[in-house]
Amino acid sequence: MKVIPALLLVTALLWADSTSAQTDTNTPPVSVTATSTNSWSVAVSAYGYLVPESRDYVQPTVAADHGWLHLEARYNYENLETGSIWGGYNFGGGEKLAWEFTPMLGGVFGKTTGIAPGYHGSLAWWKLTLYSEGEFLVDTGDSSRDYFYNWSELSLAPVPWFRFGLATQRTRAYRTDLDIQRGFLAGVSFKTLSVTAYIFNPDESKPTFVFATALEF
Repeated sequence: MKVIPALLLVTALLWADSTSAQTDTNTPPVSVTATSTNSWSVAVSAYGYLVPESRDYVQPTVAADHGWLHLEARYNYENLETGSIWGGYNFGGGEKLAWEFTPMLGGVFGKTTGIAPGYHGSLAWWKLTLYSEGEFLVDTGDSSRDYFYNWSELSLAPVPWFRFGLATQRTRAYRTDLDIQRGFLAGVSFKTLSVTAYIFNPDESKPTFVFATALEF
């Protein structure tokens, strides 16, 4: 499982950087909100996949926001050894029911090539947060490989530093018998650093485990 040392290294580096941060966070790792129209906010995350009877891998994402502008780069998301670059427009509002929505357009290159419209979105009320991200990949190399990817979470945070809940994903980055994988999540945060563990298909004989580390600054 070569993914474990790599993920531990990323966690250590992100933990070291987080000591200078000043605010708490408990939002899903890849959800980024610009705090000022005159400043940049950046989020870096790494998802380590332990996939039964398949290759373990790390999926890193870097996102940056400046007012309405959203920029993002991913690797190993649409497929292994495949990268994607995104641009989007941030919308948001609400107080008791806070919402964010970012429509995006991306270019995909590597083992898989194509163009992909996508989105990030979240709703937060009380201690509950619903988060979803998705994209429809138009594969320019093989139209039969067009595909809708999705990752969604519904989490409850009884205290600011801990959350738990449900997660689903639809992906072709690795093979699975299920079109939509489902499972559970539990995560902790300290200032702007968060660590979350996921288990997908826990009722299967060999579930998939995902460990995510994220830092916002």
